[in-house]
Amino acid sequence: MSFNDSFEKQDQVYYVPTNQVYEGVWRTFYSTPGPLAKDLKDEIPEIIRSTRTTSENLLFTVNEKAINRRGRFADVDIFDIFSLSFIEGNAKDAFINPEAIVLTQETAIQLYGTGTKVVGKTLRVNNDTNYLITGVIENLPENVSFDFDWLAPFETFSKGKEWTRVYGNNFADTFVELSPEANFEVVDAKIRKVIEQKSENVDTYAFLHTIKDWHLRSNFEGGKKVGGRITYVRLFSIIALIILLIACINFMNLSTARSEKRANEVGVRKAMGSGRKRLIIQFIAESLIMATLATLISVFLLLILVPQFNILIEKNLTLGLTDPLHIGTLLLITLLCGLLAGIYPAFYLSSFKPVDVLKGIKVTNNSASLIRKGLVISQFTVSIVFIISTILVYQQVQHVKNRNLGFEKDNLIQLPVNGSMIEKFNPIRQDLLATGMIDHMALTNAETLSGGNNGSGLTWQGGTNTEEVLISFRYISSDFIKTTGMRITEGRDFSTNIAKDSSNVLITESFAKLMGTGSAIGKTITRDDTYTVVGVVKDYLYGDMYGTSDPVLFFNHYNHARFMYIKTKPGIAANDVLSKIESVMKKNNPAFPFEYEFVDDAFDQKFKSEMLVGKLSKLFAILAILISCLGLFGLAAYTAEQRSKEIGVRKVLGASVTGVVTLLSKDFLKLILIAIAIAVPLAWLAMSNWLQGYAYRIEINWWVFLIAGFVAVGIALLTVSFQAIKVALANPIKSLRTE
Repeated sequence: MSFNDSFEKQDQVYYVPTNQVYEGVWRTFYSTPGPLAKDLKDEIPEIIRSTRTTSENLLFTVNEKAINRRGRFADVDIFDIFSLSFIEGNAKDAFINPEAIVLTQETAIQLYGTGTKVVGKTLRVNNDTNYLITGVIENLPENVSFDFDWLAPFETFSKGKEWTRVYGNNFADTFVELSPEANFEVVDAKIRKVIEQKSENVDTYAFLHTIKDWHLRSNFEGGKKVGGRITYVRLFSIIALIILLIACINFMNLSTARSEKRANEVGVRKAMGSGRKRLIIQFIAESLIMATLATLISVFLLLILVPQFNILIEKNLTLGLTDPLHIGTLLLITLLCGLLAGIYPAFYLSSFKPVDVLKGIKVTNNSASLIRKGLVISQFTVSIVFIISTILVYQQVQHVKNRNLGFEKDNLIQLPVNGSMIEKFNPIRQDLLATGMIDHMALTNAETLSGGNNGSGLTWQGGTNTEEVLISFRYISSDFIKTTGMRITEGRDFSTNIAKDSSNVLITESFAKLMGTGSAIGKTITRDDTYTVVGVVKDYLYGDMYGTSDPVLFFNHYNHARFMYIKTKPGIAANDVLSKIESVMKKNNPAFPFEYEFVDDAFDQKFKSEMLVGKLSKLFAILAILISCLGLFGLAAYTAEQRSKEIGVRKVLGASVTGVVTLLSKDFLKLILIAIAIAVPLAWLAMSNWLQGYAYRIEINWWVFLIAGFVAVGIALLTVSFQAIKVALANPIKSLRTE
């Protein structure tokens, strides 16, 4: 909830995404044309500042020290838009020349050490360019959506790249700052018209996306904002309240169940002159004291558990006990829990008539018993819903993780391309193959799992309205298909002779279907130049792991490759392989540090949110069941105590232990079965709605509900049976001897 709060201009700063229509469907992209930022500032008076940025990794070298850091090329307005604080230098002079660079404090310390003034120093970048350090800014906090370790003038990036200066090429992140008195709706309406005015493209428009929504509300469908991570914030908040409610239900149940124990106290107090109002205050005060003690214990437990919880969710949460807002919230929760748990027992206990109590007339209240049963049913309904949800979340994640990707992610290593890796690709390849640990290797312009570059406006044989279709482009070396384990379903792969296949392309099956009936082999595709299809690749999954991927067009050249892929032989220890690869890279590309990533690890990261939801739902299910069972345990103990004389008589008359256990368990079992009947449709509705968010999803099977039901019954019987067996095994003489 606190993401981007460190940026001061919360009501004025906006990101500018674009909506583009393909095949009649609006799709949202976080990229804009290069000239848009300047045109918005120049032509819309309400926009007082704007910047375009593009992210990149740079290698910084100081003496023998070399580090890779990710940062942004940007326009000078970025300093004021994000209110960046300078430790050295200032915003006015930061981009005084094209080779200027501003570092974060952490990056400056890593390069030069603590206490060193770095403004005016020359920094070697990518071993081929010298940059002048013109400023040092304070580190950005962890909870920002757009972070960076350095900033440099955008002109440095765009120098010699004409495509960055025209509309039609979307690549930059655009940010704008509105004047304080600007009207959002008016400015947004103006922005939506700019791209059409500049490029006559009616199928694309830009719009404003507030800084307050960047982290939690950045999901779009059909060009409309449909939520995002805020769903999980709300979900976990609701679950926390439900678990608190279950605990309050326990207090209510046990308080009213033990009413007979306090009946005499109430009778005496009323006989001595205490009014009902005073008794209600007393009982609520007792509940508040219990809630206060529980709060103190919970804070102590949190001090121990929060570090472990942070490891689980990979965040850096703190209790914030010095924050007045946190303290106030904690006190409010304590007050509400105390009142919620105590108000019904207070009114119930204070309603006893002193004459009846003091005469020894047994206090009975069918409505109280009915309410207790209803509360037990509510508790176990929630617990069963959690059990079902946990199973289904796990199934959905595994379903997608086990999906046929169309390529082989195992034993596949990804390296970022830098330095002379492209020029020395063949020597690197020969050296690696000579190790005997490598099967294949290749170069490409995009990560196998990512969306990569795409575009429209192509034409091809057998297609109609082809200009509206979004196509992904991959520029690859000849061994890319073999390296990734993709499969040629028709035609042939690229040859090792690049010149031979310079005008040939490969396409995926989904692209081939767009080319009409018959074989796609030999058909032509026009994109600036005309290319001939020589092979069809089986569709593979990239980008959205839960959906279907756009058609792909493969070109046989790799001059602008950004990634190298290495397929290792199976059965060889990862450390041995990495050691060999590192030694080869040090030999052929010595100026750059060895960096790598296993593709299967990158694949697992795609499911980070869902896996976290699975872990937390399992934790919540355990908590809900545990708290419900504690209440059931208390009720079973009280019931056993109340019926101890009855059980003694039954045992004297020959009742078995099994019979006694069944007697005490059957009433509770009925409640659990009712809870199952209520929980099953609720869980089905909730999880069906959750699964609708995924294009590729599981079917909900009946056996999930059966398992959840058996688990709930088993846990409940185990809880109740402990008390039932205890009283069934007791000597009946002890319970009957007072008669």
